Amino acid sequence: MEITGVSAVTVDVPLADLDEHLGIGPYVTNHGKLHSMERVLVRVDTDEGISGWGEMRVFLSPSATESIIEDGVGPMIQGQSPFEIERLRRQVFVEYTNVDMFFAAVETACWDIVGKALDRPVYELLGGWTAPTQGAQQHRQSVDGNSTAPADVPVAFCLGILSPEESRIKAREALEAGFTVLKTKAGRDWRQDVKRIKAMHDEVDGQLEFRLDPNQGWTLDQAVRVGAMLEDEGIYLQYMEQPIRVDSHTSLARLRQRLRQPIAPNEDTYISHNLQSLVEAGAMDVGVIDLTPAGGISGIRQQAAILEDAGVPFTHHCAFDLGIRTAAILHGITGIPGFSLPPDSTYYGWEADVIEAPFEVSDGCLPAPEGPGLGITVDMAAIEEYRVT
Repeated sequence: MEITGVSAVTVDVPLADLDEHLGIGPYVTNHGKLHSMERVLVRVDTDEGISGWGEMRVFLSPSATESIIEDGVGPMIQGQSPFEIERLRRQVFVEYTNVDMFFAAVETACWDIVGKALDRPVYELLGGWTAPTQGAQQHRQSVDGNSTAPADVPVAFCLGILSPEESRIKAREALEAGFTVLKTKAGRDWRQDVKRIKAMHDEVDGQLEFRLDPNQGWTLDQAVRVGAMLEDEGIYLQYMEQPIRVDSHTSLARLRQRLRQPIAPNEDTYISHNLQSLVEAGAMDVGVIDLTPAGGISGIRQQAAILEDAGVPFTHHCAFDLGIRTAAILHGITGIPGFSLPPDSTYYGWEADVIEAPFEVSDGCLPAPEGPGLGITVDMAAIEEYRVT
């Protein structure tokens, strides 16, 4: 089997309004406000008629992202086997830049192709179900007498920056929908960040765990005050995600020593070889990794091995993922050992999807991955409806 072509198309799908059940739009962060999100969908075709799909966010512009994938990455791998995923990943190299993020969606599509060709789900190709994330049901159903089906995957509810009172409403909504963890953006006003977490914690009577993510929006002294003030209120986060700017590993280590709030680098993990540096600096309690900057499912498998060997718990990041990348994440965290905390997700917050059978979030969980490859069928009519022209 040979790769015959790589194509990309950008869609712009709206977010469900905050007034709707589990709606999150507009989604406000330290960097802006989102009413919709552009996603680049990547298709890899083969000479045997099997195609695979991947998905990534837009970088710079839709046309620039599509061009790098089609005119840059595509020709590098055309005529080669989609089965040789690790070789392809290491082959795609350009001096002075990290092209992993542009190869990741192509790499995911190759996993999809291989799974379809072998009639096996990707998580099985990765080694099969390993261990449940925190909160997953422990029992498994027999599939063929010899193996077991993976459990549904609990996910963290993600929320943008709102007022304390608006945050209260959404925290109650998340709890009643079965979520056990809520991650909220932060970083515009550290004092308000504290007030929002306290308001949500009080609203749900401590029944939710919280992740607080300022996207590098605090200085070191502000991060110290946020963590200390929450401790004074008896509130202990599941983790503070990337509280200060990247490449400040010594400062992260000092912050970790001063607070009892777990520190979880995210953007820092996007940079090649930073994980090892973070481990050696003693700068993290939790790793938050992401398959796109890592270069795909193979990339997070490599990162997961580093973290597991170091004894650091880890989870997967969310980047407003539609059904294609959501499926890839589900397979990755199901088939790769070590994921012990619920991944982030905003899947419930879309008004629509680009797969024919969208996932349903039930009791704070996404369904277990199943079916050959990624186990999804892309809805071409939906792509045309939301296509960016």
